[in-house]
Amino acid sequence: MSDTNAEAPAKTTISITVDGKAHGAQPGQLVIEAAEDAGVYVPRFCYHPRMTSVGMCRQCLVEVEGPRGPMMVVSCMTPVAENQVVHTTTPTVRKAQEGVLEFLLANHPLDCPVCDKGGECPLQDQAFSHGPGESRFVEEKRHYEKPIPISDLVYLDRERCILCDRCTRFAKEVAGDPLIHFTFRGNNTQVNTFPDDPFSSYFSGNTVQICPVGALTARPYRFKARPWDLEQTESTCTSCSVGCRIVVQSTRDELVRYQGVDSDPVNWGWLCDKGRFGFEAVNADGRLRNPLVKTGETHVEQSWNAALDAAAAAIKTAIDADGPSSLAIIGGARGTNEDAYAWATLARAIGTPHLDAQLGDGLPADVLLGLPRATIDQAAKATTLIVLAPDLKEELPILFLRVKDAVDKRKTRLLEAAARDTSLTPLAYRSVRYRPGEQAVAVRQMLIDEAAQIAKGNVVAIVGRANLAESAQPTLDAIAELQAAVPAATFLPVVRRGNTVGALAAGLRPADGGMDTTAICEAAAVGKISCLVLLGADPFNDLPDRSLARRALAGVPAIIAIDTFLTESARHADVVLAAATVGERAGTTTNVEGRVSRLNQKISAGTARPDWMIAVELGDRLGHDLGFTSLDDVTRELAVTVDAFAPATVAALASAGDGVLLDLGTGCTVTASGVDSPPGSSYDFRLVMARKLYDAGQGVAHSPSMAHLAPGGDLHLHPHDAAALGAAVGKQVAVTSSRTTMNLTVAHDSGLHRGTAWIAFNQPDVVAAELVDASSVVTDIKVESL
Repeated sequence: MSDTNAEAPAKTTISITVDGKAHGAQPGQLVIEAAEDAGVYVPRFCYHPRMTSVGMCRQCLVEVEGPRGPMMVVSCMTPVAENQVVHTTTPTVRKAQEGVLEFLLANHPLDCPVCDKGGECPLQDQAFSHGPGESRFVEEKRHYEKPIPISDLVYLDRERCILCDRCTRFAKEVAGDPLIHFTFRGNNTQVNTFPDDPFSSYFSGNTVQICPVGALTARPYRFKARPWDLEQTESTCTSCSVGCRIVVQSTRDELVRYQGVDSDPVNWGWLCDKGRFGFEAVNADGRLRNPLVKTGETHVEQSWNAALDAAAAAIKTAIDADGPSSLAIIGGARGTNEDAYAWATLARAIGTPHLDAQLGDGLPADVLLGLPRATIDQAAKATTLIVLAPDLKEELPILFLRVKDAVDKRKTRLLEAAARDTSLTPLAYRSVRYRPGEQAVAVRQMLIDEAAQIAKGNVVAIVGRANLAESAQPTLDAIAELQAAVPAATFLPVVRRGNTVGALAAGLRPADGGMDTTAICEAAAVGKISCLVLLGADPFNDLPDRSLARRALAGVPAIIAIDTFLTESARHADVVLAAATVGERAGTTTNVEGRVSRLNQKISAGTARPDWMIAVELGDRLGHDLGFTSLDDVTRELAVTVDAFAPATVAALASAGDGVLLDLGTGCTVTASGVDSPPGSSYDFRLVMARKLYDAGQGVAHSPSMAHLAPGGDLHLHPHDAAALGAAVGKQVAVTSSRTTMNLTVAHDSGLHRGTAWIAFNQPDVVAAELVDASSVVTDIKVESL
């Protein structure tokens, strides 16, 4: 006898009929989604697959057969059901859709000839495909001031708005920045921002992309091109290490726009504004187009042959005089996997072990690559997510969105340890504070207190260097506590620069007996490095210790820089070789989870060259044939030679839209130092120095729309600490470390641990790195009122 109480297996598909065609829909799908899967497009404006449906526009009306006959329903709000019959093109449906469009166009200005959305506007397209063809409304249309800037990057034209709720939903439920809302009521309802409260979101450009009309436009793209003028290719954003998929668009061989592509395992179509508008730097004045060779104190443009000969001569002189180990290479994380592999191959051929893609601001390469690795998807689906890392919204904004979605919608419990409140603190199930250098103690106690939560399911930890004013050791100690308490935990180690993981995995890391960047700079400062190669690295502004960078560059007889701009460090170089940048070069890049995806060239690089090609040319002049004649040669050899890159073949990358995931984690176990707290000093405060999204980096500094958004270098103190010093907001204080004394402006931050001071790294007005001593575990400072 069968067990009638046994639970029936869950159905994998639901049988429905769409316009007479049988279709197997997924349980929980909405009718609009199932129809699209069946090859039937239902018009829509407010619906977006990555946001909650609200049924605002009514354009997606369809008929569904029920017990009482056909019934009109909103397809973006109606779930599929077994044996459901859906009609999308009946006369009733057509009439309803035409009526909706007639109402939407009643007050629409119909300014398509001057609207930036013209040619790619869903309202325009659906007015032709589903509209009535003519309107019965002849009254004067509504008029507003147009456009109004609602932020530094976005303009609003309220006349064009159809109140679809896309921008407001995105701002509230996806970005968590509810700064744009419906205002007024009835016929006067409009989207707007609050007075004196601009739409200052890191993700504002997404509202421009998803706006179905031209109500929201981006300042950098306004009146630049028409869709039919644009040529495009899919590529990868490298402004940080998340590796968002993008479309790169150009006209007349000039980049004019980046658009997000919906990559399910990575960015879901979203981009941060830094990544979206960073294309401006590619076109900027000051871009290096030709090589430079220093003559006296001046850099003079030279031919590539002359510049490469000069660079090769400098390398050969150093090797002949002091041996191969007198050459050091730092940087490479802003390039491609192929660039990194070519330079690592050249370094091996020369015989130097001193190379590093990190710039004294990360974790040891063996840890970064070796921890048992989680993907972004796995982190976003974890039962418990532990974050011991930089503020994700500031350094890896789209990863922040994925974590926010996990907490808001997937019921992931977030445990956070940080020196100050972060963007994730309001989302955290538990958030603990610690003084710099003491995170291991805080993590240990948090794991004890939350043992019951941790035992409920899988645990993923997002870990990284949260404080550039301390060494990596306190973070390593905290990771050791995590591994000891949760042996089954997996990790997503995070870094800022776009291809750090790929560059390290491809070989740009210290070889046997080799030095990392900090050690290289210390050796250079005492004259032990005869030639230093900077691969897109600017030690003056990239190293956490500015004094060390200054002494290192002063102590090296020969410097060769490969870069896109004449940076502060490149000005000290004897030879500067002009490098191709994003949109001008092809190759592959590896994101923070180990996913390899393609970069595609869209515009000409002029005479600038990709880094791998420069390595090949230098190798030839030094007597080392690297064996590469094309980019594909490098990609193929990388897949054959480096075990981690074995899946990333040319063929696999050509067919993998979301990239190829590498198996990087080798089960590395981190050893703790055994020191819970670094010894104190006579100074009052411990310094936290961390990045903000907008800074003085080359990408922001050379993008006119973003350069002014860097927040500056105020010293943040807890209000009680500031009161004890008599330091009101805006007051100047003297800040003294073991390195220097500087005057800084005070800001209050109640989210800081008492006895801790916070300052932004690499800001245009304050060089906070002057305070930091890279040889110390932590940076203690004294703060005095002036």
